[in-house]
Amino acid sequence: MSNLAERLERARQSSQINEPSAGKGGQVRITNGAAPVRRRGADPFAGVKERVHQALVASLGPRLYDPNLSESELASQVRTTLQEVIDSEQTPLSHADRTRIAQDVSDDILGHGPLEPYLRDAEVSEIMVNGAEDIYIERAGKIFPVDARFSDETHLRRTIDKIVGRVGRRVDESSPMVDARLPDGSRVNAVVPPIALDGSMLTIRKFSADPFTDRDLISFGTMTENVRDFLDACVKGRRNIIISGGTGSGKTTTLNVISSFLPHDERIVTIEDAAELQLQQQHVLRLEARPANIEGRGLVSIRELVKNCLRMRPDRIIVGEIRDGAALDMLQAMNTGHDGSITTVHANTPRDSLARLETMVLMAGVDLPVRAIREQVAGAVDLIVQQSRLKDGTRRIVAISEVVGMESDVITLQDIFTFNYGAGRDENGRFLGGLVPTGIRPKFTSDLADVGVELPVTLFSRSVL
Repeated sequence: MSNLAERLERARQSSQINEPSAGKGGQVRITNGAAPVRRRGADPFAGVKERVHQALVASLGPRLYDPNLSESELASQVRTTLQEVIDSEQTPLSHADRTRIAQDVSDDILGHGPLEPYLRDAEVSEIMVNGAEDIYIERAGKIFPVDARFSDETHLRRTIDKIVGRVGRRVDESSPMVDARLPDGSRVNAVVPPIALDGSMLTIRKFSADPFTDRDLISFGTMTENVRDFLDACVKGRRNIIISGGTGSGKTTTLNVISSFLPHDERIVTIEDAAELQLQQQHVLRLEARPANIEGRGLVSIRELVKNCLRMRPDRIIVGEIRDGAALDMLQAMNTGHDGSITTVHANTPRDSLARLETMVLMAGVDLPVRAIREQVAGAVDLIVQQSRLKDGTRRIVAISEVVGMESDVITLQDIFTFNYGAGRDENGRFLGGLVPTGIRPKFTSDLADVGVELPVTLFSRSVL
């Protein structure tokens, strides 16, 4: 059975569960115990769409589940049959209404319903569904509401089930939160009742079909050419790099770009919660964590994957995000011959990222003194790239700091590049500043020279902006 057929079957099964019943005052009550969801101006063609949807499924029958049909062939048959079904519909419809209904039902069968136009829109970076009636998108760093909506809670749940089922995940009342991904690597989070009080919530963080390059980030203002050259040299010189930043600050995008500097003749292992990295090298081995099943078994954590990848003869280890005791294993790998590893952490400043690493090492359950942990961090991490989402909606690298070593019980840092906030803003509120060198050369310059990587003095000259 094809992936699409499996998703359709799950959708049909889920449509028989949690059927909403109309309550007083134009509300919808979810029979699975969720809070009532208010209906704001229901779709006047909802009944027609439902009849067309059912007639389409009945007409195509086994062809929807034919494993020999490619996605394009199935899409062609669906659209042909869909037009026949709509032509037989008794409700008077204008040509524009017929076209709209055909597109909506086609998106629902073949894609993700009312979200499909925004998934196709390259300018939309995030889609946020706050219940069946409220959909927001992020465009150019700003959030806007849109007119699209789901027919009801059941329609939204059917779409969520399609997404999470494709990657072998599940979401229901016993497991009401799930992380998943779309085929293009876009990150998905879903929360359903009873945890979500006002209806199911879905968040999709989109990733470009064509991965961003260093040139793209330079044009966006995320980094400068000097910073690109510096990071390129650090990667080729096998420095251990941590990318730090808040949620939605662009850490994964920057990780993708920095990873593109890795040599093509090295064996690279990537470890992620939900696979979204888009490395272009040939020798890449991708590992993905797995949650526990309904019986609480089968959990494969990031920490276990980090331990296992050490037996896979990696030249480089790329961890999508460190958020628990895996930090200890990652630091030990960095300290025991796996130089040139890269990972991300959630933190607001370079100093905070070091504190987060300490806390996560303690989560490993190993009783280590704080000084020993800090020595591990200071010995393992060479560079911290701090990413931030600024008030104007842009995502910028705001600091690049070197981990120098230990002074007494404190890890010492020195800034190599910092963001120039003093440049002000333009008439649209966009920051005019960028990353500028502090004039300090990193201590590991000689280490890079030992492996044949030279850092031009002009990279760190304060006169070069």
